Amino acid sequence: MDENKLVMVFKNTLGNSFSITIDDPRDDLEEQEILEAMNLIKTKNIFQPKGYDLAECVSAKVVDSTITEYDLAI
Repeated sequence: MDENKLVMVFKNTLGNSFSITIDDPRDDLEEQEILEAMNLIKTKNIFQPKGYDLAECVSAKVVDSTITEYDLAI
């Protein structure tokens, strides 16, 4: 089974990193769309990790992973 995740990384006003992960992003997602979404999240102050505002959009990446599950029932 394959899984894709969009990982967006921000820094808060203390300089601590904060990540938001989105499962199964669109295949045709473009960099500009991600940047606009991250800026909207920061500007609207939607999240306040540990009570501090987001101050900076740091990075974004799509992570592709393959998951192999095993039935270990004995």
